[in-house]
Amino acid sequence: MAPSDEQGTRSATGSIRWRYGTVTGVRGGWRGCTELDVDIEPRHGEPPHRAKALAYDELVGAPREGDRVLLNCNAIAKGLGTGGYALVVAVPDRLPEDVDQAGHIVKARYTPMQVMRLAVDEDDSPSRDVVEGTHTLSGMPVVVADLHSALAPILAGIRATRPDAKVAYVMTDGGSLPAWFSKSLDRLSDRLCGTVTAGQCFGGDWEATNVHNALIAAKAVAGADIAIVAQGPGNLGTGTVWGFSGTAAGEAVNAASVLGGRPIASLRVSEGDKRSRHWGVSHHSMTSYGRVALAPAAIPVPDFDTYPTDPALLEKVRSQLAELPERHTQVPVPTEGLEEALRDLPVRLSTMGRGLDEDHVYFIAEAVAGRLAATMLDG
Repeated sequence: MAPSDEQGTRSATGSIRWRYGTVTGVRGGWRGCTELDVDIEPRHGEPPHRAKALAYDELVGAPREGDRVLLNCNAIAKGLGTGGYALVVAVPDRLPEDVDQAGHIVKARYTPMQVMRLAVDEDDSPSRDVVEGTHTLSGMPVVVADLHSALAPILAGIRATRPDAKVAYVMTDGGSLPAWFSKSLDRLSDRLCGTVTAGQCFGGDWEATNVHNALIAAKAVAGADIAIVAQGPGNLGTGTVWGFSGTAAGEAVNAASVLGGRPIASLRVSEGDKRSRHWGVSHHSMTSYGRVALAPAAIPVPDFDTYPTDPALLEKVRSQLAELPERHTQVPVPTEGLEEALRDLPVRLSTMGRGLDEDHVYFIAEAVAGRLAATMLDG
């Protein structure tokens, strides 16, 4: 049967802004990524322009100056902040060599960029037996956070309290799918015993099919004392009650509990966000922990008797905390020494474009979650 005119029209359009470009310079890179300058060839009467581009080395190879590249320019067209790169889809004239790798778990499934990874829980994995044989986290503290920007301050709180603690990061797939996208993860890697990428995300030291086996891998394969669970960079939010990727934080609380861990629900608190739904305790935390997390969790709260903050903000936070279910236990946590620990981090702290001095309470609230996890190791 011949395609209809409507089908032919649909096949000629697309939801990706495809462009060719030429690499004019290699800006540098970090683990798994090469950052480029590219001259983008115009289409549809647009002017030629130059942009930053990002190539994931394991997917497309490492482009060189002079290479012609195929680009996905959606992020540039939409003006995205976190992911505002042209993404290299292929280097058509210099394709990377085929590499036979173990593993048959497909991530980014049924997209043109689907990748085959070796997961810790599949038959070919050398870790399969230990993962399958681990039935409990044995009380391991599991810190759950809404945003990727919480990773660094939580880690700071742990190290300020128990510098010898082994910490694994479990990255969930609500944001960036490649772990390689995160510069901060690359710079924090020497402070972690490993990263496990769960679900559809990939590129960690270990891969897992879901957050449950990712937590087991953190404990039994990476040897972690504490796990931090958060999505990669670039969370999704629509401003509606349920329409945000951070609902996975509540689901991670449930997963940690059912596996015999001790979930710690870190609060997303802001004094710098101008949006009413995020000023004070974010509606993301209120929804995720108040309605999604059915298992009890410890909720660390900065000790506001000693931590100075705006009286209006404090009143708002206290009224919100009173609305959280009684199944959770709110734990005041001292903040002494956390300021210094945050400023000593090897990464620039930033959440929604705001740094430590612009949204101090956000980073302190995440750091006390790390501190509480560290104190749990003593008993």
